[in-house]
Amino acid sequence: MSNNLSLYHVFNCVAETGNISQASKLLYVSQPAVSKAIASLEEIMNLTLFIRNSRGVRLTEEGQLLYQYTKEAFEILKQGEERLKYMKELGVGHLKIGVSATLCKYVLLPYLNRFLKEYPHIKITIESQSTLHTLKQLENNTLDIGLVAKPSNLRLYEFLPLNKIEDIFVATKEYLENIRLREKDEDIFSSANVMLLDEENISRMYIEDYFKENNIYPRHILEVSSMDLLIEFAKTGLGVGCVIKEFVTDELASGQLIQIPLKKPINKREVGFCYNKAAYLSDSMTRLIEFVTND
Repeated sequence: MSNNLSLYHVFNCVAETGNISQASKLLYVSQPAVSKAIASLEEIMNLTLFIRNSRGVRLTEEGQLLYQYTKEAFEILKQGEERLKYMKELGVGHLKIGVSATLCKYVLLPYLNRFLKEYPHIKITIESQSTLHTLKQLENNTLDIGLVAKPSNLRLYEFLPLNKIEDIFVATKEYLENIRLREKDEDIFSSANVMLLDEENISRMYIEDYFKENNIYPRHILEVSSMDLLIEFAKTGLGVGCVIKEFVTDELASGQLIQIPLKKPINKREVGFCYNKAAYLSDSMTRLIEFVTND
């Protein structure tokens, strides 16, 4: 049937005009081409659809029945085109974004607030998950875009940087004082309770690499499931927490948390939006990319 769509289009036009000559003008094809299309459709259906006369053509009973369906079908197609055009003009769309809970709270939500003020008709679905899971979904094209720390391998991905983040170690003043009183070891990582995100987290992997490069071997590690909990545990005095500096600016400014100096600072990381290079870019995706690029 799909191969006959052009024939139905010609048939519908001739049925509406009742004249092959007029139909050919509307279709921008020759009269013989119109006649041939009608003849082909009649041959396929083994039916006579039009009766020719001196003033043009008129539908047979079978032709009238077919016209009822073709008219409705092409009207529905027209409505679909108009609906799509309206949605495009209005900016209606849908984006599926993958992001970790930490980056969602501190980076994505404030950013989306500004984006949606400009494009209020784009629906956003957020999948809160690990960066590794987000990258895997981007690879499999089950997500539109992700907010992640810059991947080490960009072979499959386009990366649009937003800003940089810095990993630091913090603790309360009281905790640090108590450690110094009861522990003779000057290496705080050997004596303190070091709180890190779980082992499948990209931030944890980054810190583990830092430990190896600098011969740091924590004796007591407490794994925490989220950055928010890690910050709260550090504020409670449970140990030394590895946190993102940009997310504890108030606590550092007030003295509630103290940044622990390191012999070698941890290199900053870039965070930004990431998408599959081979992915189809919808209008919503194009708008987000332009928004990020021009921000």
